[in-house]
Amino acid sequence: MLKRPAFSCLINPLLFRTMTTMQETKELFRRADAVCFDVDSTVIREEGIDELAKFCGVGDAVREMTRKAMGGSMTFKKALTERLSIIRCSREQVNKLITDHPPQLTPGIKELVDRLHKRNIKVFLISGGFRCIVEHVASQLNIPLHHVYANRLKFYFNGEYAGFDETQPTAESGGKGKVISMLKEQYGFETVVMIGDGATDLEACPPANAFIGFGGNVVRAQVKERSSWYVTSFDELLKELEKI
Repeated sequence: MLKRPAFSCLINPLLFRTMTTMQETKELFRRADAVCFDVDSTVIREEGIDELAKFCGVGDAVREMTRKAMGGSMTFKKALTERLSIIRCSREQVNKLITDHPPQLTPGIKELVDRLHKRNIKVFLISGGFRCIVEHVASQLNIPLHHVYANRLKFYFNGEYAGFDETQPTAESGGKGKVISMLKEQYGFETVVMIGDGATDLEACPPANAFIGFGGNVVRAQVKERSSWYVTSFDELLKELEKI
């Protein structure tokens, strides 16, 4: 008489490994020393550079380039340079954008950041967007401005666009990983988790100990496929913290 195979023999090893990795990611998130968030399409609902382009009347041309950059089909620095060369925003336009169309926080992010702060987990914003916009977001979330890493726009004395600071680590592919390595060295963090929607966030792990893909505003197929834990709502992260 043939014996029925044990249940363990029926489990796809690859699936089992994926499940295990998800549990490992959740455990790392629960005991993180620091959590780093991407900003555009993660902490806020929009892509800041797309909003700036739309505000300056060149939205369609820039949006497609953003999609390519976030999907990983061109280097981030190349995409940033080309998009800004099209936008050529003035200081006045940037300030007016922030005043007239302030960034919209993704539902649940304020509660999540508050919960992390209460647990004495440090929170950082690491963005390929612009510091002038990201600082506004940080202030809304009570995140110290020295916990913000983003690109700096440069302007001439008359306020016209003069380029961006290419020395910032966030101006290049792999820049977010460089920031995380620096944070580990500076603060002595053992466990750092990166959360974001794009390819530049995914590639920050390692040196981040874990990556959580976020699809609450936009789903990027490459990121979803390669994330051991992929969420579409910050409520899922809040619920995980309740298990502590």
